[in-house]
Amino acid sequence: MSIEFIGIASTAPFSETGTPTGPVVQPGYLRELAQAHERSGFDRILVAHSSGSPDGFTVADQVLTHTTRLGVLLAHRPGFVSPTLAARKFATLDAFHPGRVALHVITGGDDADQARDGDLSDKPTRYRRTDEFLQVVRKTWTATEPFDHDGEFYQVRGGRSSLLPSRPIPVYFGGASDDAVRAGAKHADVYAFWGEPLAGIAERITQVREAAAPHGRVPNFSVSLRPIPAATEAGAWQRAEEILRLTKERSGELRRAFKIDHTGQQGSQRLLEYAAQGDVHDKRLWTAVAKVTGAAGNSTALVGSYEQVAESLLDYTALGVGTLLIRGFSPLEDARDYGTLVSLVREQSERQGFVGNRRPVEDHGLVGAGAAGA
Repeated sequence: MSIEFIGIASTAPFSETGTPTGPVVQPGYLRELAQAHERSGFDRILVAHSSGSPDGFTVADQVLTHTTRLGVLLAHRPGFVSPTLAARKFATLDAFHPGRVALHVITGGDDADQARDGDLSDKPTRYRRTDEFLQVVRKTWTATEPFDHDGEFYQVRGGRSSLLPSRPIPVYFGGASDDAVRAGAKHADVYAFWGEPLAGIAERITQVREAAAPHGRVPNFSVSLRPIPAATEAGAWQRAEEILRLTKERSGELRRAFKIDHTGQQGSQRLLEYAAQGDVHDKRLWTAVAKVTGAAGNSTALVGSYEQVAESLLDYTALGVGTLLIRGFSPLEDARDYGTLVSLVREQSERQGFVGNRRPVEDHGLVGAGAAGA
């Protein structure tokens, strides 16, 4: 079982360290970014979502059209498109690009960002809706006869799609709250975490596995990190300090531009708690950028030489993580550069006999441990 690498798509140059230039959609940039990921050996790239972002289905189709092997992880918020229609949209994309499409379910942790698209429901309600949404999506993907559905949020009469996926479309799921785990454990093929210290990831893997077991599910796991590699460890830390300087200069601008409040998101709060304990955890997990940005998204980094960063990524796979979502602070340049890192990790994992998410967390002595670096 090979380690899966996921990068990130963007329709224009954007980073915490630089001011955006040009229009929001720059087709040439997206094409170049996607092809750079494909050349570097990535399996997929994430097409992210917010209330102000371009339409993800269009972006995903562009990525798939201009690459030959690269897949997409298309983020989707339940609640704005009926589940039967969403299922057909994903199945249609998969029909044109077989086996290259996956669904990333993001229920939404920021009330204000939800409200911008007209959703005024609270977070527990959103997760109940997500649970039901995925029930109907899977029915639509698999039903060969018309079906009815009567639920709290959706009613369907005679639902049936003429287009069924030729193979199961993987469902990825993110969220750190108890509500998220309850919903995600029932449906996720891959449960996604932000880049916490190793002990935190071990704790979360155990939590999700225990919640999934009553449903007969054995999910895989993903961790999102921001590698900062260089030829030497000293060179990597020089890069990191420059990234931190530029991020501090732009932090106010970023918060004003996105108007996203991460204080209610438990994943962000967990990262901020680790950041308060220290800037470096484990061997080289760096939390300083998370502290500056308020842990807006995946904002923890791994700093070191290529070999050191590869070693740290393998520490996560040793816990049972099979997917590594990595993105840089200079997206296009880093996507090109990460080819070295992807190759190192895969080569070393093969030598070590990587078995992915099937390896028990208990084998590594981290279950029940306190916060790393505490």
